[in-house]
Amino acid sequence: MEEVILPHIGTVAAWREKARGLAARGVPAEAVLWRVGDAAPDLFGPELFGGMAAPQAAPVTLTLPRAALGEIECALHHSDPERFARAYDIVLRLSRGDLRWGDREDPALHRLIAQAKHVRRDIHKMHAFVRFREITAESANRRAFAAWFEPDHPIVEPATPFFAKRFGDMDWVIATPSLTARFEAGQLSYSETEDRSPPPEDATEELWRTYFTHIFNPARLMVKAMTSEMPRKYWKNLPEAQLIPEMIRQAPARARAMQDAMPTPKAALADRLRPAPKELPSEIALETMKPALDACRRCAIGPCATQGVAGEGPASARVMVVGEQPGEQEDLKGRPFIGPAGQLFDQCARAARLDRERIWLTNAVKHFKFTPRGKQWLHQAPNAGEVKACRWWLDLERQLIKPDLVVAMGATAAASLTGTGKGLVERAGQIETLPDGTPCLITYHPAHLLRLPDPQLAQARQAAFTASLRRAADWPLA
Repeated sequence: MEEVILPHIGTVAAWREKARGLAARGVPAEAVLWRVGDAAPDLFGPELFGGMAAPQAAPVTLTLPRAALGEIECALHHSDPERFARAYDIVLRLSRGDLRWGDREDPALHRLIAQAKHVRRDIHKMHAFVRFREITAESANRRAFAAWFEPDHPIVEPATPFFAKRFGDMDWVIATPSLTARFEAGQLSYSETEDRSPPPEDATEELWRTYFTHIFNPARLMVKAMTSEMPRKYWKNLPEAQLIPEMIRQAPARARAMQDAMPTPKAALADRLRPAPKELPSEIALETMKPALDACRRCAIGPCATQGVAGEGPASARVMVVGEQPGEQEDLKGRPFIGPAGQLFDQCARAARLDRERIWLTNAVKHFKFTPRGKQWLHQAPNAGEVKACRWWLDLERQLIKPDLVVAMGATAAASLTGTGKGLVERAGQIETLPDGTPCLITYHPAHLLRLPDPQLAQARQAAFTASLRRAADWPLA
């Protein structure tokens, strides 16, 4: 039996070196006893065998898959005293080809992978729940902070480089029951913990408690989910934790009070909506249209969307292409036609030699109307009233651009421009004249092409859509 004593600091690196040496001498896993520091002697230690030499086998050169190395070393930060022996047995079998990495049917490998997951979760909790207290001396030229934390596993070394990167402009100490990490003058070091008393409170903790009280939303309180993410064992070292029991107790009453104070949905919506002025304003230009759209409350869509989506393109564009409304991607990024329908439009426009950089691309409705469905926002077609309310913006764009040709993609755009969106299949590819004399080319919307279940029909209508864009590219020669 061979005994290996690993240090408290640099334990994993020392294990790696020892394991490589043992494998090179052919020492089997069952012949090695692993200890950390001055751990208590094992009942079946080497003295039981009368100092007999460890049995030898064929030498093994350790070669591991890249994914295995990180996972094994992560699991070595677990608190299980058998982790070193288990890891050495696994690396021997992997190197000999007796074990395939990821084989969860193997009990030892299954346990190692599970322990690596526990370690990563413990590191995540340390990053989330360390609370620093300021201990800066009056004569110091760098601010200094200290924290006390009690992890489940010996994770100080893999967890604390995160703090060095995030708080590199200050000195700090994070003490745990076993090791203490120090970051001073840009250098990170470790030592065994001597003083186990937490640092004194500082003035910022009261400020943090005040902030925590104000951001607490009693209407969204889920105690089980909260304690799952922030287990009670961490509460004693969190300044805000002393407030949590009382806030939980008061949450139902506070939530009821919030509901009672809310206006009815119709009244709330009426307060947020404003009618459109009859005359088009002279102070809004293409460059200032985006912030004006963001503030628009002329229909019920504006208050719900992330932002308004203005048209884009050169002010000298001869062709204006009008779609229906922004989608989810457009709503998030504030640009028209960048989602799936926009990608299909770009594909067909390239085939039609219609340069997107030379047209004005916009929508009949400037905000995204959607129905929440879990984590998804499902597209919902705007109604006639919403299209009519947003016609004001489209008229303003037409007045500023003065296009030679307007292309109406889909029923909503056709309804906004011509007054009706009916009979689109029969009208597609036709030129109609708007009340001010501007020619309007009716065609399909690319989102409609993406939703067609019949591949042959989708191909035919995409060809017709591309032909319409080619006609627009050649205007007025077409």
